Amino acid sequence: MHAMKTISSVCVYCGSSTGRGDGYLTAGRRFGNALADAGIRLVYGGGTKGIMGAVAAGCLEKGGKVTGIIPRFLIRWEATENAHTGLDNLIVTEDMHQRKHQMFDHSDAFVALPGGIGTVEEIVEIMTWAQLGRHEKPMVFANVGGFWEPFLSLLDHMRAEGFIHTGHRVKPLLIDNVDDIVPTLLSMAPPSEGDPAIIERL
Repeated sequence: MHAMKTISSVCVYCGSSTGRGDGYLTAGRRFGNALADAGIRLVYGGGTKGIMGAVAAGCLEKGGKVTGIIPRFLIRWEATENAHTGLDNLIVTEDMHQRKHQMFDHSDAFVALPGGIGTVEEIVEIMTWAQLGRHEKPMVFANVGGFWEPFLSLLDHMRAEGFIHTGHRVKPLLIDNVDDIVPTLLSMAPPSEGDPAIIERL
């Protein structure tokens, strides 16, 4: 499979907390706006809190289409108030494993906004599947305020120490400005098989 000819849906991984200050929330809402303006469906974790909620709200306020995918236990755990009610498509899964596969199947690209352990776990799994040759869908780190720099330094270190041998497959894009993400995804060329770099900085 080659790079997607068109991007019609984007999976966003991000924190269910707001983070420090309001910069992350603002970036999340702006990215949601951008997806809606481009006619791209948002696929996300289905919640209303934190950056996750901001992305969904930003997409919905511009008339965008949103698919929320949430495990049944999280709806119960959050006493249902964490499940977004304005979505045009809400998928309830039996567990986290099923949720991640549904998110993958419904998405043409993946964007990691700032978040915590769960966000890292989700984007790393997508990178692992890419490393194993299971997909070539674009992967983006939205580097708001330099948030992802420490993690990307770790990836460089892993490569330098000889633990990442398929760098051409594990090549997420690093994009500092959320306004640049959608145009970049829509204009992506097929991946360069011979490039040893792990991270492409835009």
